[in-house]
Amino acid sequence: MDPPLGAATETEQSPTATPNAVAEPDFPWITVVHNDPVNLMSYVSYVFQTYFGFSPEKANRLMLDVHHEGRAVVSSGTREAMERDVQAMHGYGLWATLRQDR
Repeated sequence: MDPPLGAATETEQSPTATPNAVAEPDFPWITVVHNDPVNLMSYVSYVFQTYFGFSPEKANRLMLDVHHEGRAVVSSGTREAMERDVQAMHGYGLWATLRQDR
């Protein structure tokens, strides 16, 4: 015998998520530029202005963080965007990594 119209069968699933499932928070990813013994501070500032569009003041502040602290967070966003930023920094000869910001 067929079920009445509109009635769910045993094999059909509810479109809602299981009640015990907990969604993981979507933490942004960050691009970190690290200090290196090769690049001049003025060049690092230039790269930050050119690629990220930072003002000279912001670029210099981040460059000084790289120089004095050993690293600086220069961008945040999706993993794909941060992978692009890291690749671009490598293209400019800077040492950069990405990680999830927690």
